Amino acid sequence: MLIDDYAAELRRALSGPYGPKRDLVVEARHSLLDCAEAYQARGLPRTEAERRAVEEFGPVGDVAPGYQEELTAAAGRRLGLLLFVSVPATVLAWSLIWSFQPAGTWVPSGRPEWFPTASRLLDVLQLAVGLYGGLALLALSRRARWIPRPRLVTRSLGLSVWLLLPLNTLLGLLVSQAAQLPASTLTSAPVILANVLTYAFAGTQLYCATRCVMLSRKAWPPAAARSR
Repeated sequence: MLIDDYAAELRRALSGPYGPKRDLVVEARHSLLDCAEAYQARGLPRTEAERRAVEEFGPVGDVAPGYQEELTAAAGRRLGLLLFVSVPATVLAWSLIWSFQPAGTWVPSGRPEWFPTASRLLDVLQLAVGLYGGLALLALSRRARWIPRPRLVTRSLGLSVWLLLPLNTLLGLLVSQAAQLPASTLTSAPVILANVLTYAFAGTQLYCATRCVMLSRKAWPPAAARSR
């Protein structure tokens, strides 16, 4: 197998974020080219030098798992950064809206008794998701990686979004219904923009979480290897 064929096969074997995947394949190709040029400098024909370099680098089946592990960590870092940035941004947007709205438009007298508890629980869950995203980003960073299996963090991050995002959405709808906001407040430009921002972030989080779970399963070692 020549170098370009090897790089193409490695690219097909990997899944993950486009940028990191491209960088890993380019890095592997450059290493192969350097090795082939060294063999060629010793007098081997170009074709034979490339074959030697590929053979020395190792089969794609042996090399791909290590690269896939890095791509899985990269997906986890992206989701962690998204959560660490988007959750506080969403909370801040809604806090600003309620701060500038007249109190009489969003604090009705007939709120249910569970309203304060649900509102606090929503704040706590959102804070927990944002903090966990920051911790995962730190744990998966290349300079501070201190965990032996980064795919476990990536997987848990994706699963936590799957679990907590619907719960946050449900609590948010319950709190909004219980607040009995007037139609003029619900249709105001700031509230509409905040809703668009909230749902855009939620959709992006769900997509990235799904990718993280799928990639972490792809990176998981086969059952035979785990049983050893």
